[in-house]
Amino acid sequence: MKINLSGHHVDVTDSIKEHINEKFSKIATHFPTLISLDVILSHEHNQHSVELRTTYEGGRISASANDSVMYPAIATAAKKLDAALKHRKGLLKANLHSKPEVTAPEIAHEKVQEMNLN
Repeated sequence: MKINLSGHHVDVTDSIKEHINEKFSKIATHFPTLISLDVILSHEHNQHSVELRTTYEGGRISASANDSVMYPAIATAAKKLDAALKHRKGLLKANLHSKPEVTAPEIAHEKVQEMNLN
């Protein structure tokens, strides 16, 4: 998975890159069809915000988090992204299962009429 990292009013250092790669390596192993992840770090009004965007199986998934410290904001955003990806994966798996066929009430009524209950 390719991680596109950008900063807005934030200097993206090597330690931040390593931390982000460490946090999202687990997500990359659980969801191998993810091609890229866009990470935007910003700092405004003493708040660090992290925005994550990716595309998974045709659906656009995004997550964001705010905190006064950058590293907990990254961790929170990673948890939210993981939960959103699991939700999307569950929706896709639910669509694969066949739905039970419902017998129409008229057919059941006809079956009862055919039965000789006397």
